[in-house]
Amino acid sequence: MKGNYLCKLWGITAFGESHGPAIGVVIEDIKPGIDFPHKEIQKELDRRKPGKGRISSSRKETDQLVVLSGVFEGKTTGMPICMLVYNRDSRSEDYEAVKDIFRPGHADLALYKKFKIYDYRGGGRVSGRETIARVAAGALVDQMIKPAKILVYPFSIGKIAAVSFDRDFIRNNELSWPCPATYKQLLSSLEEIREKGDSVGSIVQVLIENVPGGLGDPVFEKLDANLSKAILSIGGVKGIEFGAGFDLGKMLGSEANDPLLSLTPSTEPGKAGGIYGGMTTGDPVSFRFVVKPTPSISLPQQTITRHGKQETLNLNGRFDLCLIPRIIPVAEAMIKLVLADAISYRNLLKNALPELGELREALDKIDEDILLSLYRRNKIVEQVAALKKQKGIAVKQPDREAEIFRQLEDKGNKLELDSKMLKRIWQIILEFSRDKQ
Repeated sequence: MKGNYLCKLWGITAFGESHGPAIGVVIEDIKPGIDFPHKEIQKELDRRKPGKGRISSSRKETDQLVVLSGVFEGKTTGMPICMLVYNRDSRSEDYEAVKDIFRPGHADLALYKKFKIYDYRGGGRVSGRETIARVAAGALVDQMIKPAKILVYPFSIGKIAAVSFDRDFIRNNELSWPCPATYKQLLSSLEEIREKGDSVGSIVQVLIENVPGGLGDPVFEKLDANLSKAILSIGGVKGIEFGAGFDLGKMLGSEANDPLLSLTPSTEPGKAGGIYGGMTTGDPVSFRFVVKPTPSISLPQQTITRHGKQETLNLNGRFDLCLIPRIIPVAEAMIKLVLADAISYRNLLKNALPELGELREALDKIDEDILLSLYRRNKIVEQVAALKKQKGIAVKQPDREAEIFRQLEDKGNKLELDSKMLKRIWQIILEFSRDKQ
């Protein structure tokens, strides 16, 4: 399903479910010979995993990275990279009591209406556990987005808002909270919410610094549009705004326009959030997104069963009090993936002459594709030979061979390929095909 594929220039395909054997991702078009950042990817997975701190679910998962393909002796091979994490502590039996009940705030009812199959074990593909794939892929592109720096932190959690900003403090608390003055008040508020069996939402601030100018394209590939899709694709995110955001709707043009004072990038993102016409100016990019409260709570909730019967749901399980500690590394990963794709496209547009090594690598990949095509062709030729023998059909069919070459020649002309070269290659392939028949 295309809904599990992201990016244009190089693609990632995510797979796996919360209570299945594993969660994973396949990444294509990574150059060969690159040092594979195994430790860095594991570090990011550790940031995301449950069972840490006072806020997240108590589900105990090691989330150890396993690399199935595309890496040899610590370096990428140029082949698709498949990374996965096995689920070790899923405890599907916890969900037996609610296997016929739709949980309020979850995607249970929507999934059932879409697929007519209800996997009640922790949300399946919609579970937050699927974000393992995003985080692993995001950590792989760190080198591609340099020198851009991404800072993600909560601007507010529940009714507690930050009143100051301290970068060092962000790095030294489990909530990435930016404000030392309100931290104790925040922890006290969270403890009260936990004791009630409830959960709480938040608003998250993103600041991307050292962004190259010219990333993104007008109309359908705007950078803010692609960032929005990436962020809104994260479970629990319900809204996003760039720069001054919805406050722009209250302003006059004279208030909303950022003055242009120099060709040198500003150190401030401005009211547009550093993006105009879908493209970066070189100024910092700034946006906020809202994260809803964790829908799994211990308080009684009104719901219905698969048969339409009304029920009161009382959930027992291991729930996140607030999604902030685990959603921040996911948001960072999604931003990295969007930036990496935009940078790759910008580099393609530059049309700079590649290095000889890069050209040879590209030729090697094409040659491998040709070999695979020849292998598949030979297998089909063997089947054709068996059918011809069974039905007494002649091996050599001059009229058909002439028509095939005529079609190939027409296609070759459109691609501006040399007809003599095509004829020689076709004659060699045809000769070997006859020998097999």
